[in-house]
Amino acid sequence: MLRQDPVENLFSFICSSNNNISRISGMVERMCTCYGRKLLDLDGVSYYAFPAIDTLAQDGVVEQLRALGFGYRAKFISETARWILKNRSTEWLVSLRTVPYEEAKAELRKLMGVGAKVADCVCLMSLDKTGAIPVDTHVWQIAARDYMPHLQKVKSVNDKVYREIGKLFIIRLDAVCMASLRSFHIAFDFNVVYTASTLFL
Repeated sequence: MLRQDPVENLFSFICSSNNNISRISGMVERMCTCYGRKLLDLDGVSYYAFPAIDTLAQDGVVEQLRALGFGYRAKFISETARWILKNRSTEWLVSLRTVPYEEAKAELRKLMGVGAKVADCVCLMSLDKTGAIPVDTHVWQIAARDYMPHLQKVKSVNDKVYREIGKLFIIRLDAVCMASLRSFHIAFDFNVVYTASTLFL
């Protein structure tokens, strides 16, 4: 799940806007079939690579993707591909692994169709940013129900609320990780002492 190819991950998550997993999977498959390089045929099924950025930046992509059922996301995909080629490079996404999390997230949010959640998904799953907490409707509801009751009056997640929820879960996850680490150390120390005492009886 982690360290996915950032190009594939980015454009797949752009497809996820107001969508469900089944539709997202179908859209990605159609995009690969239409624009990806054919890899092989197996048991009567053709498999295709994920399209290259320069392919998605070509003329006519928006119209073709709309015909394939992408709706408004078609423009996001085309414009994002064109922006990367014009302002960065095809290696730019991978290079974001070497910069701090906040910088990587800010760079991703310059792309059309990339908000805070999509940026965090790419940061977490492709760019080694383990401090990224993607906040979707479900995470928001859990935070409001169990930890931050004042959010129950909030009708939508703006940037301020998004950061507040992310910070909450980072703190709680850090606490859980530290508790688990302490438990491991205690168990390890006990095992060492027990083993030593058994050996020298």
